[in-house]
Amino acid sequence: MNIQKSFDQEYAPKLYIVPTPIGNLEDITIRALRILKAVDMIAAEDTRNTQKLLNHFEIKTPLISYHEHNKQTRGTLLLEKLQSGQSIAAVSDAGMPAISDPGQELVRLAIENDIDVVVLPGANAALCALVGSGLDTRSFLFYGFLPRKKKDKEIELEKLNYMQASILLYESPYRVKETLQTMQKIFDSRRQIVLARELTKRFEEYARGTIEELLDWAAGRELKGEFCMVVAGNENAADELSPEKWWEEEQLTAKEHVAYIIENEGITSKEAIKRVAAERKQPKREIYQAYHQLGE
Repeated sequence: MNIQKSFDQEYAPKLYIVPTPIGNLEDITIRALRILKAVDMIAAEDTRNTQKLLNHFEIKTPLISYHEHNKQTRGTLLLEKLQSGQSIAAVSDAGMPAISDPGQELVRLAIENDIDVVVLPGANAALCALVGSGLDTRSFLFYGFLPRKKKDKEIELEKLNYMQASILLYESPYRVKETLQTMQKIFDSRRQIVLARELTKRFEEYARGTIEELLDWAAGRELKGEFCMVVAGNENAADELSPEKWWEEEQLTAKEHVAYIIENEGITSKEAIKRVAAERKQPKREIYQAYHQLGE
């Protein structure tokens, strides 16, 4: 168990999670600027991008890189600095760190070692897109980026098809059309979707409509900028077609179910077998035998 009282020890070292603007530099908060100036070091996803932000606001705090490819070794180094009494601010290129950006592992590492983690509020593209979409905001699922492989993307969209909540996705401009085409195969063609691009920037744009309408809109355009896709929930989703039953829709065997989870979530076969047994409500022994093809 871990209890954190963030400001009881004013001078104790802290890991600050600091959101940065997703486009418009005016969206940074006064508190964020103060923290970036006050900490001993800033851990940045891309030091070149963050340096531009710091230069704009005349902030001289030293930078160190922390990204997907060095998070293991760099995380250890940052923890050592925190344990030595230094405070560190973690930032991503834009928006809230740890939301489809590096930071989650660093937060966990700090918590496991009793370092206070203080998260500042700030810009987030997905929430901006949701509010501006006009779709239901009462319940939503943030998914992030869909898989790139066509089959994996189809499987994920099959699962998402039965969500009654609004769905928030990030997508590259180079894959928006292909993703819409895949959605057309799986979703009701009347499903409402909103594409939001270049949020908070000069060329901010929302395209709202059905899948068919958005495919027509996108067909003759060269799409640019990072996209947020907001998908209306499936109001007609039946309980028997809940996301928990997605493997039945895909007609996956128990062995294929285990293999899919191992490949896409990077967990061990032991963990995957336990998970599949729980999802299918079958004894773990049966899933183990099916996966390893015992007794055949």
